[in-house]
Amino acid sequence: MSVPRRIAVAGAGLIGRRHIELINASPDCVLAGIADPSPAAKEFAQTRTTPWHSDHRTLLAQEKPDGLIIASPNALHFQMVLDCAQAGVPALIEKPVTDTVAAAQRLCAAIRRTGVPMLVGHHRRHNPIIKAARETVATGKLGQLTAVVGLWLLKKPDDYFDVAWRREHGGGPLLINLIHDIDNLRFICGEITEVQALTSNKVRGFAVEDTAALLLRFANGALGTATVSDATPAPWSWELTSGENTAYPKRDQPCYILSGTAGSLSVPNMELWSYAREPGWHAPLSRETITPPAFDPLAEQLRHFLAVIAGHEQPLIAVEDAMGTLAVVEAVSEAARTGQKISPGQIMEQAA
Repeated sequence: MSVPRRIAVAGAGLIGRRHIELINASPDCVLAGIADPSPAAKEFAQTRTTPWHSDHRTLLAQEKPDGLIIASPNALHFQMVLDCAQAGVPALIEKPVTDTVAAAQRLCAAIRRTGVPMLVGHHRRHNPIIKAARETVATGKLGQLTAVVGLWLLKKPDDYFDVAWRREHGGGPLLINLIHDIDNLRFICGEITEVQALTSNKVRGFAVEDTAALLLRFANGALGTATVSDATPAPWSWELTSGENTAYPKRDQPCYILSGTAGSLSVPNMELWSYAREPGWHAPLSRETITPPAFDPLAEQLRHFLAVIAGHEQPLIAVEDAMGTLAVVEAVSEAARTGQKISPGQIMEQAA
């Protein structure tokens, strides 16, 4: 039997603790340590007799893990990944890969120099629902893709914003939440080439948005809309429709609708609508339900990360790919600020 990999975690907040649970549940790895300066993280580690460090550099030097999961605030990702690259330690980086495209570009250059594999935690690409939706589009069951609708609407509790960085620039639902949906839509439908957007902070008055409306143009010619708000009671979000995380009450509703010349697909309830015979609005539509297998995408992501560390698999989401998703989100923010159409390519060029 192979020796379990020693995996450390930087950041013991909500998602960091979920990663720790998965490490502890896996027979293929063990928790090498936690890096997080907060007193709560120190207590969390000590009650579990887990090595604790206030700084990730100390953890890398003293614990010498086989891999590091970076679940820290967005602004800290760049330096942590850079330090991992220089130490020769592969990292799994929670999304977004960095807080800016410019930082991601510098990170790509550093990773190319060192050759250390890095995986970005857009974990929903590991979800069999997303994989099935991508296959449905790729195999032509929808015909030529024409229109895409994305919704992320729910109400965050007030105490969510007790954490200061969630009220500040870079901490709003565009970069924390909608970035997942943008990545899903890129993965399923292809590259996004142009965006227009409006944002509002009317509900809470924080420095970050609580609501946004987007227009999207895809490279294949399809047009899309995406609406996001973290201030409304609603069932139309990945969290509440997918059943991916049991902490959220599941609702039998879609959060994406993908439409083409031959059919339409609602996701994640995976209802495929098309005409059985001659098409036309007076003809009855037929409905087929696609049933992907069920498993935890975060657990699959950890398995994949261990395979990346071992050199058996290439990262499903490399830093350069994740930078493409981040560029779309930055384009959304710039389009909302200027009132103009913005392309992710422009964002890349300006950051270079």
